[in-house]
Amino acid sequence: MGIVALTALGVGGATAIGALIGFFFKNPSHKLNDMILSFAAGIMLAAAVAGLILPSLEYGEGVWPIVITAAGIFAGAVCLSLIDKLVPHLHRMTGVDTETHPDKTARLNKVLLFVIAIAIHNLPEGIAAGVSFGTGDVTQALTVAGGIALQNIPEGMVIIAPMLASGMSRGRTLLVALATGVVEVVGTFIGYFAVTISNAVLPFALAFAGGTMLYVISDEMIPETHHDGAVGATWSLLAGFVVMLAVDFFLG
Repeated sequence: MGIVALTALGVGGATAIGALIGFFFKNPSHKLNDMILSFAAGIMLAAAVAGLILPSLEYGEGVWPIVITAAGIFAGAVCLSLIDKLVPHLHRMTGVDTETHPDKTARLNKVLLFVIAIAIHNLPEGIAAGVSFGTGDVTQALTVAGGIALQNIPEGMVIIAPMLASGMSRGRTLLVALATGVVEVVGTFIGYFAVTISNAVLPFALAFAGGTMLYVISDEMIPETHHDGAVGATWSLLAGFVVMLAVDFFLG
């Protein structure tokens, strides 16, 4: 339980780390941000497959474990898709206009909607980190959480500049950024307790978590980093994927 708590804090705290970096670099290099996010996407891709989807198949019972795993993957993706339609995330809201609105209240409301969108999307990511502990393989669980945490750093950086530009104080900006990380901490515990209460749901829960991660990678992270056809982002994704495979090989 102790390692789960520390992991939850680490996953949520990564957003805070990104926010602190955002205070010092209000306009970070777009290329650097893309490469970091792509590297995280590669790690998350390998972690989703090796740490969640394959274990889902291994823990499945009966003659149709592939059906359970496939259903879990699509259920996770559908869940994220519905959330994305109700509350658009980064790739649809990074264009928050904080310069052309003369009404500061209107600007602030738009920025807060942007932050709320991030917070809502953080919940399934936290659940994925928590569910990964259900297999009992701490190494795999930590690598899944590590990929999610790495993705949260540039996300934390992104939300700082719009809030400051809208007139929000630095103290309140930091608190709001921390709140988005707290959502992920809560999600981690929800995922962990869900699979410890009943091992029967473990195969489906693992696949569901894997599906949410695959959706985030394909629908949000890759488009966000490849909008200019950046070659560096592709190599960063591959590097992240290989690093994750190496970690799984040597520590698994």
